[in-house]
Amino acid sequence: MRRLEELKQEARARGWAVEEAHGSTWVVVPRAELKPLMAELKARGWNYLADIVGIDYLTYPERKPERFSVVYELVSLPGYKEGDGSRVFIRVYVPEQDPRLPTLTDLWRGADFLEREVYDMFGIRFEGHPDLRKILTPEDLEGHPLRKDFPLGETPTLFKEGRFIDPEAFRAGLAGNKPGLTGWRGGTRKGYSEVAAEVQKAIKGGS
Repeated sequence: MRRLEELKQEARARGWAVEEAHGSTWVVVPRAELKPLMAELKARGWNYLADIVGIDYLTYPERKPERFSVVYELVSLPGYKEGDGSRVFIRVYVPEQDPRLPTLTDLWRGADFLEREVYDMFGIRFEGHPDLRKILTPEDLEGHPLRKDFPLGETPTLFKEGRFIDPEAFRAGLAGNKPGLTGWRGGTRKGYSEVAAEVQKAIKGGS
């Protein structure tokens, strides 16, 4: 993966953070350097923009430089324009008070809908985009659904065997604030041994 190693060396030489975990590499780029860097990388064989995702760090336990970031997944596809199979994630922090980035649609046409999704879900504007409008939510919806402070309207989900999911408790359980994620109508949550006993009884033809 020659291109990836070259990029990491150049990033460190410029004083940019390089993060590595789980076999992947992230390069943290200043916002002002994003567009020139991406144009340069495309010219050097990073020939495929695979994805663009937004992140809101509002409730993240570690302090980040800004509330938002946008991550670009670049690939040097082997067999196409001398690609060598390298893959990298370019991370750009975006301030809440000025959530905007330059569009990459003039470099990769595939950035079109990806940027529109980030705009719709997070409210980050992409300057120079040819048609920046919502792509997933209704035009009259106020706010951006993937922001951590977006209000959610929820109802419990009931399953046919009586188990139900209460949205608030479910999220608390995922966050580690409560032990259980599900409840049972008319009583406490059944444990594994109770469920296993019911299954064995049904297998043996019991009622």
